[in-house]
Amino acid sequence: MKKTKIEASLKGNMGFEMDLNGHNFITDAAEKIGGNNLGPRPKQLLLAGLIGCTGIDTMSILKKMKVELEDFKIQVEADNTEEHPKVYENIHLIYKFKGKDLPRKKIEKAVSLSQERYCGVTAMLKKATSVNYDIIIED
Repeated sequence: MKKTKIEASLKGNMGFEMDLNGHNFITDAAEKIGGNNLGPRPKQLLLAGLIGCTGIDTMSILKKMKVELEDFKIQVEADNTEEHPKVYENIHLIYKFKGKDLPRKKIEKAVSLSQERYCGVTAMLKKATSVNYDIIIED
């Protein structure tokens, strides 16, 4: 089994600098709760990881299907629970594809394969909450 190992160093009040395989970034808390706002919030990065994971899968599959896109965007919306620990529930992805005469069936298959088979972030999140999606195709 392959292990993932990341180390973080405290930077400021609540910020942590991370090195992920040579890619450095800082997470931090908002100033109103004692942070310095040096970087994104860790929980939001979880949603960014979801978008990145499914985006990479979807593009890889569409390239194999020889589908050419003009543009591709993914949005994510998630509700926070009111009680601590505040967690995401009802995660909703919106895939937006743009291009001339795009094949809807291939796009739907690529997204479905990512969501149901390949995206490890989706698989982990589905163990805790619902993850659903919509697909929008524009000319």
